[in-house]
Amino acid sequence: MSTLFAISLTTGLLSGVWGWVAISLGLLAWAGFLGCTSYFASPLQGLKGLGVSLATNIAGVLWALIIIHGSQWFGSEIVGYILTGLVSFFMCIQAKQYWLNFIPGTFIGACATFAAGGDWQLVLPSLMIGGVFGYLMKASGLWLQARTQTKLVATQTR
Repeated sequence: MSTLFAISLTTGLLSGVWGWVAISLGLLAWAGFLGCTSYFASPLQGLKGLGVSLATNIAGVLWALIIIHGSQWFGSEIVGYILTGLVSFFMCIQAKQYWLNFIPGTFIGACATFAAGGDWQLVLPSLMIGGVFGYLMKASGLWLQARTQTKLVATQTR
């Protein structure tokens, strides 16, 4: 079985499970898929990749809240645009820190927060659990592929 097929299979199965979990827990299924996507897109894999993906998603949520509340506090559209530009700069420059070096993950967290109208209490667990599902999708696919490869080698050596 190819790696792509194995990961596709486990991703399909766990995507269905995630949809059920999200609805059962009252979470945002789409935000969970963003967390999953963030893990898959991360340049690091395994638990380090998951950690960086989750850390940058959380940072993005925080940056979005700064933009949302800062814009409301100043009450001026132009100041809101300036604040957005400044915060976007910090969303990128934070990548100098190892655990925050995945810039797309930061923007994914921020965009999810904007899309949910700033409801971080709903976005945060959706992103986090979704990220864990992304990790499980890939890890279980790699496990499945390795297991089928081992069985293939065992039967060929007989």
